[in-house]
Amino acid sequence: MAKRRKVNNMLGLAVLATVYAKPMHPYEMASVLRARGKDRDMKIKWGSLYTVVRNLEKHGFLAVAESVRDGAHPERTIYRITDAGRQEYADWVRELIAVPEREQPKFEAALSVWGVIHPDEVMVLLRQRLALLEEEVAGQRETLAQHCREVPRLFLVESEYDLAIREAEVAWIRSLLGELTSGSFPDLEAWRAWHETGQVPSDVADLMERGSTTD
Repeated sequence: MAKRRKVNNMLGLAVLATVYAKPMHPYEMASVLRARGKDRDMKIKWGSLYTVVRNLEKHGFLAVAESVRDGAHPERTIYRITDAGRQEYADWVRELIAVPEREQPKFEAALSVWGVIHPDEVMVLLRQRLALLEEEVAGQRETLAQHCREVPRLFLVESEYDLAIREAEVAWIRSLLGELTSGSFPDLEAWRAWHETGQVPSDVADLMERGSTTD
């Protein structure tokens, strides 16, 4: 089970990773994070960057290295990672690698209530999603192949993982579409009848009723 952290925002992890190599001011942190594409690896709310940096400092994970003034620009505070920050950073990464956490993708949420849409329309929507995913996967494969020639694999495994997840989703949607298209998907006819007659099948109604009593 994941433990409760003093700074639990994933942007905090990204900041610690960024200043691990050298001290930076928040504007430079944001520039480096964008350049590294970290907003694709984790959910980042850029507007909370300064708040996260201050919280990391408050809990002893960052410390002020110096304040500098560059010409007419406002004074900038440069932060360095502390020993406690290095320990927190490494411990956080260990936990994220070792302890699986339940995530809630929007696609999964949609699938949990997809019965409200006619199965014929669902098939159209799934084909649309599949086409977009296949295009995305092809682009990711090309980009990853190019990066493999220029960047050590140590810094590419997150891209490999994301590609593997996308490829698995493509394979699963193709299989699901195959069942829907062939008619082998269980209860497909009852699902169609629900939309064509407006009558909710009794077994579905029972499940909906049971679900409503457990909310």
